[in-house]
Amino acid sequence: MALWMDAGSDPISESEKADLEAIAAIKEAAAVELKEQGNQFVKMGKKHYNDAIDCYTRAINQKALSDSDHSVLFANRAHVNLLLGNYRRALSDSEEAIKFCSTNIKAYYRAAKAAFSLNLLAEAASLCQRGLEQVPSNDELKKLLMQIDLRRKEDEHQKAQVLQAVASAKELSSAMENRGLKLGKGLYQELTGIRKPVLDKSGILHWPVLLLYAEVMSSDFIEDFCETDMFSSHLDIMFSEDSQPLPWDEYHAYTREAVELYYQAGTGILLSNKEVLKYLLDGTVKSVPEGFFDEEKDSGKDLDSSVSHLSTNYGKWIHINEKKTLLDILRRSDYIIPAIPVFFVVSKKSEFYKEFRAGKWSPP
Repeated sequence: MALWMDAGSDPISESEKADLEAIAAIKEAAAVELKEQGNQFVKMGKKHYNDAIDCYTRAINQKALSDSDHSVLFANRAHVNLLLGNYRRALSDSEEAIKFCSTNIKAYYRAAKAAFSLNLLAEAASLCQRGLEQVPSNDELKKLLMQIDLRRKEDEHQKAQVLQAVASAKELSSAMENRGLKLGKGLYQELTGIRKPVLDKSGILHWPVLLLYAEVMSSDFIEDFCETDMFSSHLDIMFSEDSQPLPWDEYHAYTREAVELYYQAGTGILLSNKEVLKYLLDGTVKSVPEGFFDEEKDSGKDLDSSVSHLSTNYGKWIHINEKKTLLDILRRSDYIIPAIPVFFVVSKKSEFYKEFRAGKWSPP
């Protein structure tokens, strides 16, 4: 009987030929039935998509249909995989469908759609064009090709933005490094949000600066403190005769002649070069090139998290000379910038002043 014949051998009798034809007919009928069952499962909705895939797979495995029918089966399975978001499988099935039948326009569309979903834009565009060579009037392929072109332009625009942001961040990082500034982990960002310095066309740094009133932990914020500005010029504006007294300053202790500025020496967690770039890029672009930060090299400096080695005055409150510029203070060896400069304001007229000067107060 034909069932016991060796694989690849030819039938030698009419009976064996008849058996083979009967087996082929049975397999063909099974494949057609499985295909129809798969189509019905697709119509029944998402809960039955896996059943549809199983039916199409079993029909394919019968290997009993023509090339054009096999192309339809692979294209149908690709369709269900697209619906399930299995884009790699959908692309693979669609490509198989095209191999079996180079004129299967649905296979081209589904392959292009899968490639588009995987952001394989060049491949998706090529598949659309190949499909349009078969059927130049196909509106679905034309529409998808327009979407691919729009995505490509958006990606190119995004890439240009990323490159510009990266270049600006590197320039800003270099400007700080050349000045000998030490950037640390941000503090008090619940008050300021994510703020960053700006490097102007003249190569001058402009910093957002947070002023904290240590006595009550209230705050003021200077949006643009040029590194060449003296502290006195900003205090003159903030505490001018025309300015309103601070709402919590019941005894009017915080006057121009009474206020002093301080910073705490050596405190903070230094950022590595990679971390500095991440901070400077944060919020500027949606994403940066994969592996970008891995390519950045640190200077090899010790980044001990305690950073107490930076100063023998570690933790002490250092009085700021108002006639100094912001840059004079930022480049001091014992000052770590907590993302943006933070300084503490106290009043010589306040009872709190003695406690502060005695070192009995520390930030909460």
